[in-house]
Amino acid sequence: MVLNYSARTLLTVWISLLFSPLVYGAEVPIYSQADIVHPIKAAHGMLSIANKYAADAGLAVLKEGGNAIDAAVTVAFILSVTAPQAGNLGGGGFMLVRLAKENKVIAIDYREKAPLLAHRDLFLDTNGNLDTEKTRYSFLSCGVPGTVAGMAYALEKYGTIPLKRALEPAIKLARNGFLVDEQLYTDLVSAKNQMSKFTESYKTFYKPDGTPYKIGERIIQKDLAWSLTQLYLEGPSAFYEGAVAEKIVESMRQYGGIITKKDLKLYSVIPREPVEGTYRGYTIYSMPPPSSGGIHVIQLLNLIEGYPISTWGQNSANTIHVLAESMKHAFADRSKHLGDSDFVKVPLVALTSKSYAEQLRKSIDLTKATPSKKISPYDSKNQYESLQTNHFSIIDKEGNAVANTYTLNFSFGSKLVVPGAGFLLNNQMDDFASKSGEPNAYGLTGDSANAIAPGKRMLSSMSPTIIMKDNKPFLITGSPGGSNIISTVFQIITNVIDFNLNIAEATYAPRIHHQWYPEELRIEKGINADTKHLLEQRGHKVVYTNTMGAAQSILIDANGVLYGVADPRIPDGIVVGY
Repeated sequence: MVLNYSARTLLTVWISLLFSPLVYGAEVPIYSQADIVHPIKAAHGMLSIANKYAADAGLAVLKEGGNAIDAAVTVAFILSVTAPQAGNLGGGGFMLVRLAKENKVIAIDYREKAPLLAHRDLFLDTNGNLDTEKTRYSFLSCGVPGTVAGMAYALEKYGTIPLKRALEPAIKLARNGFLVDEQLYTDLVSAKNQMSKFTESYKTFYKPDGTPYKIGERIIQKDLAWSLTQLYLEGPSAFYEGAVAEKIVESMRQYGGIITKKDLKLYSVIPREPVEGTYRGYTIYSMPPPSSGGIHVIQLLNLIEGYPISTWGQNSANTIHVLAESMKHAFADRSKHLGDSDFVKVPLVALTSKSYAEQLRKSIDLTKATPSKKISPYDSKNQYESLQTNHFSIIDKEGNAVANTYTLNFSFGSKLVVPGAGFLLNNQMDDFASKSGEPNAYGLTGDSANAIAPGKRMLSSMSPTIIMKDNKPFLITGSPGGSNIISTVFQIITNVIDFNLNIAEATYAPRIHHQWYPEELRIEKGINADTKHLLEQRGHKVVYTNTMGAAQSILIDANGVLYGVADPRIPDGIVVGY
């Protein structure tokens, strides 16, 4: 029997209790302890994804005998069609794979790279000021895309189906169209003003009268179907050397970008060793640099391991206080030390060590908040060394698992569609520290470790994570959300392990976030007023905010039963299993 579940389906059971719209970026629906929040259960394979078309196609691959990697690649290409605000051909990301036979976790880095003509001061004007319009909404803002190469690499190395099979469903949906869902419609409305500045983007995603396609209306993308067909006929070389590459380079020539034929031809996927840590008897695997996510998820878990938070209670004032203080230290370290490890030395062992976490705990006052200005990044002289993304989680009947997070950066990336090719380009160059100490769009600051350099991969917060217990998969998770990704994944893990919440409860629970600067503790509206007051008494500047993150997770119990949940913070998320 196939189980098919969306976040909306579950919410209808207790919709009378909620008064918030289920739109990413709006208020988060919060459950009370009296509410019954159940994950979906399956036996053989499961996918937790933000889109029904992708979920159905991925499930079909699993039922045909394909493995989790086959399903993941199929899903990724479909999302490039049905979730263009985040799924992509013109972006990049990270894939974490657990191989069952080898009992091994591997990391695939297909992050975008800076073009060879890029330089440190690329986005500074003649007065040395940062031009944020260029970093975010110009052809200069685009890094060399990695998604196509990443998917082809994963399938060739670890999959069982041909690339053509993985592409077929996406081609059909682009050519014949699909019905717009709530999330896409909402995002098209939000992006309209910026998208209207570029004719190719406007005509691709809006009707001739300039209105966005409404929920339930069919949108057809013939140019995207053409690009996908080139991949079907020629493989990834079509994108990096062939007809699609020609269109990318021509758009750069015409509109002032700097990606060249050489950039595309030289792009390569990098297999990396995942970062690894332990937490209360569990083994944590996550993404290494150029993602900061894995390092800081493990750093946060190391820090919090020294506190009895299960006794204090989930989202109590004591627990939130130490979570927030720990996050300040992690994001301070991120600002100074994290970058592409192929270009800079990242103190990975130090930042993820238990001894460093123990040292940091000594500086945390349990009675009051430490001002951010008094928190400094890790001193490398100390020797401890001895707003849109798409995540999906998949596991197959053999125990192969995939946690994949990829993005265009903003919703719809740079808002620029490659003429004649039908896909959006990323604006990942904004993820570099274009000017030391100057915050990017997510308020994150950086230093020389993340400065622009030719061929360098920009820093990311994406945190696809696989957790093992007794050498078996226990939790597969990840999230979109910019800087909120790290704190979201961290809290999913603590909610499950420390507070014994089922995976649905762990996902629905209200979240908090502190990123060192700005000096504020952000909380979702499910945190009650009394707790907020207690935190303010300790010196926290507490700010209620809209939703943070949108995790897609699968938990596997000791008997091998699969439990999945799609975060209701995205209205069209879905879990399927069989």
